[in-house]
Amino acid sequence: MALYTKRRIAALSGVLAVALTATACGSSSDGGGDTAESGSTSSIDCAPYTAFGDLKGKTVTVYTSITAPEDAPHIASYQPFVDCTGVEIKYEGSKEFEAQLPVRVKGGNAPDIAYLPQPGLLNTLVQTGAIKAAPPEVAANVDKNMPDWKNYGTVDGTFYAAPLGANVKSFVWYSPSAFADKGYEVPTTWADLLALSEKMAAEGGDVKPWCAGIESGDATGWPATDWVEDVMLRTAGAETYDKWVNHEIPFNDPAVATALAEVGKILKNDKFVNGGFGDVKTIASTSFQDAGQPILDGTCYMHRQASFYAANWPEGTEVGPEGEVWAFYLPSVDSSSKPVLGGGEFTAAFADRPEVKAFQTYLSSVEWADERAKTCGTGGCVTANKNADPSLLKNPVDKLSAEALTDSAATFRFDGSDLMPGAVGAGTFWKGMTDWIIGKDDKATLDFIEQSWPK
Repeated sequence: MALYTKRRIAALSGVLAVALTATACGSSSDGGGDTAESGSTSSIDCAPYTAFGDLKGKTVTVYTSITAPEDAPHIASYQPFVDCTGVEIKYEGSKEFEAQLPVRVKGGNAPDIAYLPQPGLLNTLVQTGAIKAAPPEVAANVDKNMPDWKNYGTVDGTFYAAPLGANVKSFVWYSPSAFADKGYEVPTTWADLLALSEKMAAEGGDVKPWCAGIESGDATGWPATDWVEDVMLRTAGAETYDKWVNHEIPFNDPAVATALAEVGKILKNDKFVNGGFGDVKTIASTSFQDAGQPILDGTCYMHRQASFYAANWPEGTEVGPEGEVWAFYLPSVDSSSKPVLGGGEFTAAFADRPEVKAFQTYLSSVEWADERAKTCGTGGCVTANKNADPSLLKNPVDKLSAEALTDSAATFRFDGSDLMPGAVGAGTFWKGMTDWIIGKDDKATLDFIEQSWPK
């Protein structure tokens, strides 16, 4: 699952609604073209937005699964556009985004723009006729800046949604000092990872090798689907992974069963989990935001979670190779291959007013991608924009993620559940994995998901 409600130390209830106060665009001090300042850190050319007419006083609503603490940098990144155009951006983040967005669309209460973390959900919503095709200005930006991701926002040959953020999921969080104290080395193969887990379990006493949590409100279960996808890439390879995602092989194919069994060697092993929380079943009731925190108090050693988890460590936590927490690459079956699982959001519009088109254009620009990096310091600031300036990334995890996404030796694949039909990828796959954690066996779990695939 993507970027969704995937973030926070403590869960917030309800919805966060924030409005940016609009100000008019000023002129540059040297008398040249119009520019706007975001605080004292950025300036952009306002010319691309003047083509949409006088937008001062207009409002654009944004609905997303990105909640605190990751929402604030997003909101701050809009300021140059606000300064240029005078448009007010009303931001609303919700933990129930995936469930509530279709309800709002059906009820005629759709936002102007939604950040969709699943291309499968985009496909479902396109079929309702509610989503507007992306304007040509956005398509031109994506062709220039994010061509490799354009297909994810395209349905039946029509381009609808530009890529926004990007993340790497193939990471394991750990404490470098805890590893050093025990003489543990970062594993370079899957077999090494399992052997290290066995060693930790034998030596750890009350300290478990792993901590995990898959609770996420209406989206409960998605972290477990990420486990299966990451391991499927490693055990079955990219070609079989693609067939699985496209249902060219059934969900209960032997290749999928093998991957699930490998995941079970960790997540369903009481010797290995759930550090700081309890037994295997506590994984289902532990929020993903809280799940990695026992690394800090020494009750678990490792937590598999995406790059955006950097925003969930308590304020002041030092993140880095020599810090309190850091991340290593989830190893493949052998050190010669490097599959990388990732995800991202896509900007889909339910309105085609000029101010909405202008904001879509800004979000697909290099200027926004660079502003996003400047306003963000807690992690999760990488975008899909290949022309963004990587030197602006402040957080070491973002730098690590950017390296992984651009590594020529890596084989990148998008989050499989996000590409599947919404009824499966954001439905039965989540539920099936939750039931699996609670006690359902492998075969029954895979059969349940397979039987739910749309005919």
